[in-house]
Amino acid sequence: MWLSGNAGPFEVIELEGKLGLKSPLRILHISDLHFAPGQNAKRSFLKDLAFLKPDLVVNTGDNLGHKDAINPTLDALAPLLDFPGVFVNGSNDYRSPSPRNPFKYFAGPSDVPAKPNLDTNRFTTELTNAGWLDLNNSSGSLDIQNQKLGFLGLDDPHENLDDLPSLPKQAAEISGSDLVIGVSHAPYLRVIEAFGNFGAQLMFAGHTHGGQICMPGTRALVTNCDLPTKYAQGLSAWKGQTNDTMLHVSGGMGCSIYAPVRLFCPPSATLLTVS
Repeated sequence: MWLSGNAGPFEVIELEGKLGLKSPLRILHISDLHFAPGQNAKRSFLKDLAFLKPDLVVNTGDNLGHKDAINPTLDALAPLLDFPGVFVNGSNDYRSPSPRNPFKYFAGPSDVPAKPNLDTNRFTTELTNAGWLDLNNSSGSLDIQNQKLGFLGLDDPHENLDDLPSLPKQAAEISGSDLVIGVSHAPYLRVIEAFGNFGAQLMFAGHTHGGQICMPGTRALVTNCDLPTKYAQGLSAWKGQTNDTMLHVSGGMGCSIYAPVRLFCPPSATLLTVS
């Protein structure tokens, strides 16, 4: 599905998954906006997503893409804040991008700079004031469609901010949920395994940009983490020690303003219907 013609080359991908729920849930997954002032096509696309009327919005981070991005990003997200939502941060929600050699992206997971320079707290406070759950190393729950959704959340694993030891406590806090959902920015294998072991039936992540520079057929060359490239975008099934789970990795909607190229991997958001 493609949204309004003036919104630019952005795609909504519709998927379905079976989880044994009493009522279907329409989950809109957005990620890796890397939003910068003046990105009007991306702004229009984000606002148009509200017409999908999702039951839940899952935002897996890297929203900000410029030192002056907070206000424009909040404006673009405003229509989606009317729906129940959850979010986690990515590294770009802590610091603005800086010039770097784009070819280093193919040499392995990118290095993590040391010092945050964005007012992350102001950005996340605006999201929580609108009613979205902050899942950075935290659990939460929402009642949607007469079903209790429980969430396990981790701060950005790419920055080694994921507090895996917090998951037992998180899982206890959401016991009795009809559906347990794990949310993290980067889909590192340790995160996938941990979410599965603590009861997540469905997981959401971003970070990979779907590979960003792909071969024809959106065949990713890299994922910028230890996730195998065949799982760089879309829905996949994972078998854990105690639980089988589904993982959705968003191809994302943006990229760094210093590497503004996507090849055979168009920007996208995903509407996932689970039942």
